[in-house]
Amino acid sequence: MKTPRTLAATAVAAAALLSGCASSPSYNDSYGNNGYRSGYNNTASMGYGVIESIQVTQADGARTSGAGAIVGGLVGALAGNQVGSGTGRTAATVAGGVAGAAIGNNVEKNRNAGGGQEMYQVNVRMDNGEYRTVVQDNVYDLRVGNRVRLVDGRAYRY
Repeated sequence: MKTPRTLAATAVAAAALLSGCASSPSYNDSYGNNGYRSGYNNTASMGYGVIESIQVTQADGARTSGAGAIVGGLVGALAGNQVGSGTGRTAATVAGGVAGAAIGNNVEKNRNAGGGQEMYQVNVRMDNGEYRTVVQDNVYDLRVGNRVRLVDGRAYRY
């Protein structure tokens, strides 16, 4: 019986397809928010400045880990494998895996969307006259007017 080999091949194919679906957050390193430059991708940056404002924001949309897509893909592939025989079964297995991955990813995204994480947008006027914005998950003891040091996209009291 070749079902275990077919299931193993389906699982490998689904994992290979889904690994291309994983994404990491992309941040814009431009002057798009009131003249402040975003410090997300500038990991080598370090500088000193003064906090001009702190705003509470919600995290950008719901991010997914890919677990929903993987589980959905496997369930869809297993369900598709139960349909037909021969090349029809193979096609149904692949189609079920792709559809299941899409559905699983959407389920995970919708589940994560309800609890949007609070983030803090810290706008800093640097000593060299440049303006930078950093977004971080907490501000601890940072207040408007504090002198700060920016390291790796985070503001630290100086």
